[in-house]
Formats: sequence, structure tokens, C-alpha cells
Amino acid sequence: MTKKIAVINDLSGFGRCSLTAALPVLAVMGVQPCPLPTAVLSAQTGYPSYYCDDFTDRMGYICDEWKKMNIRFDGIYTGFVASEQQIMNIFAFLDIFQKEDAFLLVDPVMGDDGKVYKMFTPGLCQLMKDLVRRADIITPNLTELCLLSDTSYEEVIGIQEFEEQLTVIGRMADAILDQGVETVIVTGLHYEEDGIRKMGNLAVNSKEKVLTGYEKLGCSYSGTGDLFASVVAGGIARGDHLKDIIMEAGGFLSEAIKDSAKEGIPGPDGVNYEKFLGMLIKS
Repeated sequence: MTKKIAVINDLSGFGRCSLTAALPVLAVMGVQPCPLPTAVLSAQTGYPSYYCDDFTDRMGYICDEWKKMNIRFDGIYTGFVASEQQIMNIFAFLDIFQKEDAFLLVDPVMGDDGKVYKMFTPGLCQLMKDLVRRADIITPNLTELCLLSDTSYEEVIGIQEFEEQLTVIGRMADAILDQGVETVIVTGLHYEEDGIRKMGNLAVNSKEKVLTGYEKLGCSYSGTGDLFASVVAGGIARGDHLKDIIMEAGGFLSEAIKDSAKEGIPGPDGVNYEKFLGMLIKS
């Protein structure tokens, strides 16, 4: 039977991120995505102007209807949340639908490059920490890992030797594992190997630490974290091995980024992932 994943995120008409990224990725991986929108936007928030219809007050209606249908999910995947009430709505959703056989993947979208997004008040940050403690898998970038582990971002990136920095990041991930999370995948790590600048992802669980990296092109695009987390969610639902999942996600994104850089795609538009979806099909 086809696996089902509830995807709790916003939907943007332009800018390939959030649900716009998650739905096709999960579908091509053979998983049925069931979207629960937190908001509908004309374009993602990286554009200078956009319209946003906040769905916070309507999330409960969808949840109630799904409960009447006695729906069971194989996984639940949460992304960007814009308010404390949205996280409270997610907790209410989990109380109903997070069964023992349903994994919870949390992409704790809180900030990047050492900066916290404006809407993330101390109260919202604390609620995100509470949500993370209920998760099986989380996919933070380094900024978000620092926020979740109460670690100074400046101190971590100030470590000159990457191997030493990696050891510190591994310890930070281990501290999250101690809270009950099964797997931490730290995304977007910058390092150099054999004279080549790379972007890497570090997966940590109780059994192993796996680093995979790809050449960094110097381009920054919206939605790459959403695409990565979506591939991870799909891979877990399919029962793929952790190392295979992050290699598949990294390879898929690397090709999409290369193609987007070649075409000169603006950062807010996101990457040309559509032509590479076939890479995610399991034969």
C-alpha cells in the first residue's frame, strides 16, 4: 500500500519552496503527500512584495475532518512555522495522528548564516525546541543546530580546522539525540577538500556519523532546505538506508543547483529541480 505523509507547511505560488517543493518530490518517490497548509502566499517571502493568506485559524478544521475519516499516516513532516499558535496547532495534530508507527520529521526553520528570522521570538524558539523533542528526525542547518543546542554560532564557525569543527558539530548533534531524537541531519556545512570548496551534510544517529559533500558553486537559492528534507522524508518512508538517503538528496540538489546557476536563475525563484525528479525514482 502507498505510504502517506502529512506535510504541514505553507504554499507559495512562486518561489519553489515549502509545499511547492515537497509535493512533487514525495510523489515521485512513490509516497502520497497529504498537505496541511499553514498559509497560502502569492510568492514566497524572499520576494519584495507578496500576499499572504494565513491559515492558522483553519488548520484545526482540516485536522477535524481527517480525524472523522480515521486517516492514519506513515509519517508527518513539518516545515516553516510563523507563529506560536501554529506550533500549538501542530502539537494538537500530533496528539491525534502521531502513532507509534508514524515517524515525525521536523525541519526546524529558524534562521541561517548565524541570524534568526525576525518572527522567531524567544517564545517561538522554545516551542520549536519542544517540537524537536517529539521528532524522530530533524534537518537543521548549522544556525538552527546552534539555536537548538544553545551554542554560539560564532564560536563554531570560528574553528579553523574543519575536522575539529565537525567534531564539535557532532557533539552538538549528540546532545539533541540525548533528548530522544533518533537522527539529526545537519545541512549546508561549508568546507574545503583537495582545494575544492564543498557544501556538505552530516547525518548523526546512535550508530554512525556520515558526511557527504558536493562542490559548492557560490550560488544561494530559496527552497533547497525544503527539497532536501522532502527527499529525506520520502527516503525514510521507503525504508532506504540513511547514507543512501543523504547521498540521493545531495546529488539531486547538486544537479538542480548547477542547472539553475547555468541558467542564471534568481535566488528567490528556487532551483530547477523539476527536470531532475527522475533521479529520485527507485527502480
